[in-house]
Amino acid sequence: MATIAISALPVATSQAGADVLPIVQATTSTTKQLSITNLFTSPAFVTPSLGAATAISLAATGTITSSGTAGVGYATGAGGTVIQGTSRTTGVTLNKTTGAITLYSAAGTTVAATFTVTNSTVAATDVIILNQKSGTDLYDLMVTAVAAGSFNITFRTTGGTTTETPVFNFAVIKGVAA
Repeated sequence: MATIAISALPVATSQAGADVLPIVQATTSTTKQLSITNLFTSPAFVTPSLGAATAISLAATGTITSSGTAGVGYATGAGGTVIQGTSRTTGVTLNKTTGAITLYSAAGTTVAATFTVTNSTVAATDVIILNQKSGTDLYDLMVTAVAAGSFNITFRTTGGTTTETPVFNFAVIKGVAA
């Protein structure tokens, strides 16, 4: 089978003035021509299979959905971990959009305590989601302040007083002002 370079094919102009690339040309009593018109200016894709598409940004005007069990989330490398230093009110720094914070080892208490998470990925308009990943005691978790570059986590146990190092997960959902 011979290979023909696209540059070797003749390009004609259609009656509408668009460039036409003849793909198959058969001669009978009338000439029939299969062509691709406006290939590079306004291509229309019908159920394309894109594979692993990469881009700097994606703007969607419709619904973004996920099927199967993969879910929607962050890619590998977006998360990180940090261990709290000298007390449960000691601030931590983790410049990732998602992560796990291991609290300082101490007994749980029903008295609320607060610490600051310094995080350069956070804007004042963002939403922070929290949950308890591990720990014997159950914790009540709240985000009590979100600012450019940080957020506060306020927490307390719901009755347990075990000495432990619980882990809290967080995720940043990017937001904008109305």
